[in-house]
Amino acid sequence: MVRASGSLTRTLALVLLLITLTGQSHGALQHLFYSGKCGRVNVELVIFNVIKKQFLKDRTLVAALTRLQFHDCFVDGCDASILIDGPDSEKTAGANGSVRGFEVIDAAKAAVEELCPGVVSCADIIIIAARAAVFLAKGTWYEVQTGRRDGLVSLASNVNLPGPTIPVPDAVALFESNGLSVPDLVLLLGGHTVGITHCFFITDRLYDFQGTGQPDPTMSPALLASLRNQCPENSLGLNPITLDQNMSRVDIVDNSFFKQLMERRGVLQIDQELAFDPSTRGIVRFLANASDFPARFGFSMVKLGAVGVLTKNQGQIRRNCRVVNK
Repeated sequence: MVRASGSLTRTLALVLLLITLTGQSHGALQHLFYSGKCGRVNVELVIFNVIKKQFLKDRTLVAALTRLQFHDCFVDGCDASILIDGPDSEKTAGANGSVRGFEVIDAAKAAVEELCPGVVSCADIIIIAARAAVFLAKGTWYEVQTGRRDGLVSLASNVNLPGPTIPVPDAVALFESNGLSVPDLVLLLGGHTVGITHCFFITDRLYDFQGTGQPDPTMSPALLASLRNQCPENSLGLNPITLDQNMSRVDIVDNSFFKQLMERRGVLQIDQELAFDPSTRGIVRFLANASDFPARFGFSMVKLGAVGVLTKNQGQIRRNCRVVNK
């Protein structure tokens, strides 16, 4: 089990509290941006109802939509460029191959356009939809800021996303380059509490870690046995694996994921390394014992949603989220 000192835990609690209480105003973005712009239509409620309908059919939607927000915001900012179709668009990048939720965003956009055409951006719909899914998965209802506009460019060559084996220092540098702190890194990866991966992303940890011919020695033996059973060595690696190995909590936004990391039951290498790296292990320890992870996660999602946004006269409001307006 991974341990941290009591004094470090108390210090991290203060740091995380300060992060929660500050930094929640993001330029031209604002709460209730659409209030009064669509008559009596409550845009956020319209989107929520679309997401709720889909969530009741497929509870993995929360993982899909939070991941969709992350993959959009980390590439040229939160401008819905990931939604654009095209032979060389962001969708076609290898890192985005398993991203989903596009049809749900289409449905939300259609519902909004029917009541308030040409006003609500696809970029804002992604943010509002992710918040709705988090709430439906027993997370916290956090106040999102809106007023984004949609980007005009979507190129696969611009996609630079952290992979499952990225070293923690490299992940820290990547997050900081996007204006996100080390606690934000840990909190946002905590979204893996509802996440899913596939065997081919973890085969090396199970059978040939870093070319040693042995499994990752940091993995719990019980988890290793379980994952080897689900991911045979010579399989195609397509079987889905839940990232929170507490099977009673896999579709709930809570701190169960961090408890698993403390027991060396992290599935992805980057996840488990959070519990070992000096810059992040104290935060993991704190969150494993905190009751308010959902609220803290929400605040970091708000910060993520402010990365590289277009506002005012920048970009456009797409009529169809998949196509730039002519």
